[in-house]
Amino acid sequence: MTSSAVKKYQQNQTGYFTREEKDRLVIEYAPLVKIIASKISSRLPPSVPIDDLISAGILGLMDAIDKWDPSRETKLKTYAEFRIKGAILDELRAQDWVPRTVREKTKLIEKTIRELEQKLERCPRDEEIAEALNISMDEYYDLILDIRPVSMLSIDEAAMSDNEKKHLLNLLEAAKVNSPLFQLNMKAIKKIMTRAIEELPERMRFVLSLYYYEELNFREIAEIMNVSESRVSQLHTNAVLRLRAKVNQFLEASDLDIA
Repeated sequence: MTSSAVKKYQQNQTGYFTREEKDRLVIEYAPLVKIIASKISSRLPPSVPIDDLISAGILGLMDAIDKWDPSRETKLKTYAEFRIKGAILDELRAQDWVPRTVREKTKLIEKTIRELEQKLERCPRDEEIAEALNISMDEYYDLILDIRPVSMLSIDEAAMSDNEKKHLLNLLEAAKVNSPLFQLNMKAIKKIMTRAIEELPERMRFVLSLYYYEELNFREIAEIMNVSESRVSQLHTNAVLRLRAKVNQFLEASDLDIA
């Protein structure tokens, strides 16, 4: 833990726990920070040092311990995971580790997917997306690999609008769980996500299931599917882009406000 992080933590006297309890919880949950940071780091370029991610995650953990409210009926571990991941993602955004050209390519594909879905009234096939982009299938799959790092941010970076970026995790963290408006919006988002996942091709659904629910890495998934690791990465990125497009479309159309 960096000295600045320790100093910031020691200055914070508020929250549900006493100072001694906070110290104990930081030690107890520190391994969780390393696990989350390592998982995120595995999908980043080697130029991004994992120590920076761990340091940011520790700050997120301390913030979670300080702000956790047991009346919201959310487990501390669940809340801490949200805050740790959110702090790491904020650090990555501050470093601006994704080149602008990659972000532009990502936006172009997401825009194309949304337009095709509206036109076809169904989830577009890869061939249709490539045709709309006026590129070959090989070029499309190369493009998917190029923008792979952006998929790491996944749905967390779903935008409210082009001018105001609000992240779903931050919205969840700030919302009042017992608010009827919050419950209504979350039902809508869950319904959209469920439908979007169901509309994905079977192999994409399989990759998402193994990666997010079984917590396997790309190498392990590749062995199960008997394909290359790069092919698993393609499927994962392709799936995430489609889900991001769905969530972005919903958030932009509904003017969501659950804080």
